[in-house]
Amino acid sequence: MRVKICGITNLEDALDAINSGADALGFVFYEPSPRYIKPIDARNIVEELPPFIQSVGLFVNETTEFINKISKESKMQLVQIIDDENIVNYDKLEVKHLKVLRVRNKEDLQNLKDEYYLVDAFVDEFGGAGKRLALDLFKNIDCSKFILAGGLNKDNLKELNNFGFFGVDVSSAVEKEKGKKDKNKMSQFVKAAHEIA
Repeated sequence: MRVKICGITNLEDALDAINSGADALGFVFYEPSPRYIKPIDARNIVEELPPFIQSVGLFVNETTEFINKISKESKMQLVQIIDDENIVNYDKLEVKHLKVLRVRNKEDLQNLKDEYYLVDAFVDEFGGAGKRLALDLFKNIDCSKFILAGGLNKDNLKELNNFGFFGVDVSSAVEKEKGKKDKNKMSQFVKAAHEIA
């Protein structure tokens, strides 16, 4: 089970996340977010990361050109895209991408392209707001290319057993406060994620 810790705003949290066993770190390039980080600050963190850790930029309803520019400036290896307004030309992206599915019902999980998706609950604001998706939605669906986000914590991760998710994404459940992570919470979350069958 791969683990991404999102909303990284400083080097200390980034290194603590890695030492906790995180596979990927998420950087939020959505200015209204309390976890927003400037591209230059993200780049400064990324340049200090060890090998084999993936940097992921989160974008919300931005143009293809903007995503390409900021990804290059900040040295993102992957971009995670919320594109509710259908303005992104994926063929012109210069960086590998992961689409975010903001799920309302089971139909949103069906007839998808054969690619990886980050799956989150649909809420009016962006980022999931800690809302959990009902796991019943995933019954009889191949979840091997889904990264699940939204309302996950060290105590409810065990409910994901046997669904076969590719990975999980966490932000608020491993924070002391918005924008500042908690080392122990990150460690406990990653440990619980690695125990999922």
